[in-house]
Amino acid sequence: MSDGEQATPAVLNKPRARRASMREVLRALSRPRVLVMLLLGFSSGVPFMLTANTLSYWLREDGLSLKTIGFLSWVGLAYSLKFLWAPLIDRLDVPFAGKLGRRRGWLLLSQVVIGAALVGMALTGPTRGLVAFGALALTVAFASSTQDIVVDAWRIEAAETAEELGLLSSAHQLGYRIALLCTDALILVLAQFAGWTTSYVVAGAAMSIGVAATLMAREPARADAVMHAKSDAAPLWSPRGLFDAIVGPFVEFFRAHGAFALVMLLTITLYHLSDYLRGPISNPFYHDAGYSKLTVGAIRSTIGLWGTFLGLAAGGLCSVRIGFFKTLIAGAVLQPLGIAGFCWVALAGTPNDLLFTAVMTFDNFAIGFSGVALVAYMSSLTSLGYTASQYAVMSSALAWTGKTLKGFSGLVVESLQQGRDLMHAYALFYAGAAALGVPAIFLCFVLARAASQRTPRAAAD
Repeated sequence: MSDGEQATPAVLNKPRARRASMREVLRALSRPRVLVMLLLGFSSGVPFMLTANTLSYWLREDGLSLKTIGFLSWVGLAYSLKFLWAPLIDRLDVPFAGKLGRRRGWLLLSQVVIGAALVGMALTGPTRGLVAFGALALTVAFASSTQDIVVDAWRIEAAETAEELGLLSSAHQLGYRIALLCTDALILVLAQFAGWTTSYVVAGAAMSIGVAATLMAREPARADAVMHAKSDAAPLWSPRGLFDAIVGPFVEFFRAHGAFALVMLLTITLYHLSDYLRGPISNPFYHDAGYSKLTVGAIRSTIGLWGTFLGLAAGGLCSVRIGFFKTLIAGAVLQPLGIAGFCWVALAGTPNDLLFTAVMTFDNFAIGFSGVALVAYMSSLTSLGYTASQYAVMSSALAWTGKTLKGFSGLVVESLQQGRDLMHAYALFYAGAAALGVPAIFLCFVLARAASQRTPRAAAD
């Protein structure tokens, strides 16, 4: 395969079929790849909240300060730094797992490490050694981000058409959101009755679902051939191979998109910033506002869940009916509105289950809606042979600002509390987090305008 062909965005290398009928779409859901993608999406989602929002609830319940909780959230920085080791995953096989293939070997290794580290967190606990507990949480985050690198690469490379890429992306989002339901809602109910130790052991055991999906999956043959051809032509530890592994993904990305690639990366960086910032504070806020684990878990697992699923469906439908960039803009608007709704909850004075349910449901809808469009957009920008590395760069851009700044969220709330009560401090925090979503709206308009200008030019050429 020529270098020019490798540089083409992976999704554009796939034949575009006619628009499928509803019956064909439903039939496609039974494809083995779609089932595997659903299960791998679930496996990707299991560890995420267990080192983020859910962990912060456990820490707060055990008496840790908001400042400490905010700082411990920095274990999630592993998700924003994964581009540093993604080139190795693109170029190296896992020792003693060569028969599984490059993608499946890395998947299996990361899943086993995640499961073991979650059980370790359960047995250690924050009150029996915070340093060891934090190190295990960091291990989970590192292995989880590695799993995400490979799952994203497999999703893009396994798709045979652009339409199937959209189907696999939707299946991934659905599985991921189901896992978030289990680890951000149902786990609270389990913790209420069985304790946090049992809850985290169960979560560790749930990683066996990902292991099963890995064993069911097939290596993406075309991408595998490209990666091995690169390794044969220029081994990783040769000067040329090292340059291609580390610098090549960036060179090809900017070659394909030009200087406008910086605008793309900036938009991706800011798109979910508001959501990241409020992450460590969400569950402590529910706790401090007087909502029990049982109440929060029940709302998340019922009406809140339907809000998420409706958001995923609406996001996919709008991408087809009103256009991809209009959907991105709508998602950028909906996210800060959903987050601002928690100001109302904070200022309610006393727990109001009806208000809390309405705000959480709308927030879940907004996050689900925006997530579908953004994932498909980033997937379409990758190049065959650099899939894992380039998607890791974009998803790291998505996460690094929010993951870094969110560590100060507890400190900000405690600072805002000076001279006012805690609920008013929370309200100001949520209002500020929502306001930080405005730049992403503007940048989405810029992307949409640039795309509309390029399309006629490309047609003329």
